[in-house]
Amino acid sequence: MNDINFGGKVIWFTGLSGAGKTTLANEFQLFLKSKGLNTRILDGDDLRKGLNQGLGFSDNDRSENIRRAAEVAKLFLDSNFIVLCSFITPKNEMRNMAKSIIGEGNYIEVFVDCSIEECERRDVKGLYKKVREEKISDFTGISSDFDIPHNPDLILNTESNNLITCLEQLKILIGVN
Repeated sequence: MNDINFGGKVIWFTGLSGAGKTTLANEFQLFLKSKGLNTRILDGDDLRKGLNQGLGFSDNDRSENIRRAAEVAKLFLDSNFIVLCSFITPKNEMRNMAKSIIGEGNYIEVFVDCSIEECERRDVKGLYKKVREEKISDFTGISSDFDIPHNPDLILNTESNNLITCLEQLKILIGVN
């Protein structure tokens, strides 16, 4: 691949909290930057601290969160960035909306697959513990549904595959070695 001619793409990582979306995005960004490619990470936690501050976790607020994220991703895409989006994106209709905003040919959906039990065991942010203590409601995978993606471009099982294996699959998917 000729890095100079590589146009922008949006890689949309979807999956449960703790599945490894942010870890994959961060590590893949390091690789892409080493190849001289312009990249940007959009992470759900980061956007909720700023642009999406004040949005809750109702279906309407989650949908608006994803709509805004997709619009920002499209702005970076228009400047030929590879945008790595890390959002739970629990509903198929939300992912379809993001794809329609970004454009089907520029949207790569990656389902970061990991069992709820493993995500809870990892509990990187302590969220599952808070859910079990009833301090958080509307939590995806427990008290709020997560729709398994219909046709993702790639499924990365972070429970049975290590980080290096997952990154290799991402490299193959977008054709960067």
